[in-house]
Amino acid sequence: MDLHPFRHINPGVGGEKLRLNSRDIALTAIFAALYAVLVLFLSSLSFGLAQVRIADALIPMSVIFGWPAVMGVTLGCLISNVVSPMPSIVTDMSLGALANFLASVLAWKIAVQKRDSMISEFLGCTMATLMITFIVGTYLAILTEMELWIWWLGIFIGSLISINVIGFLTLQFMKKAGLKVT
Repeated sequence: MDLHPFRHINPGVGGEKLRLNSRDIALTAIFAALYAVLVLFLSSLSFGLAQVRIADALIPMSVIFGWPAVMGVTLGCLISNVVSPMPSIVTDMSLGALANFLASVLAWKIAVQKRDSMISEFLGCTMATLMITFIVGTYLAILTEMELWIWWLGIFIGSLISINVIGFLTLQFMKKAGLKVT
């Protein structure tokens, strides 16, 4: 007997059933670990004004893997920003993770509007780039007391390279390799 009448229903839009299986948990852990490792090993590129966070190339993977990729890049950002050189590590951890969460959900939802459409996938990547740019660029400008446009430009260029070039090309390669869109 289930004591909670809504436990089997996802409270999100559409009321789909929430499926939390071992595959999804494993994928989330893999994405989180991969994201954190990429940020930490490439820390000279991952932090600072001109940051090309190669780990952000995992954000478009939400188009194929859905929630496990979304949660993985969110947790990976939270974990990796522990070593942030910014004035407030807690702010960088929480708002950076929020930016990754929103960017990957946005990329996923835009891209799946027209299944297997490269244009909608590229638009999803572009919206993810803009989301990261505005959230991360804004809070870093506040933390460092530097001009907003300087941070926006630096984050935008880095995100464009990691999400729109590396991430988009990786997404296309994975689709050609036979992985299906969720």
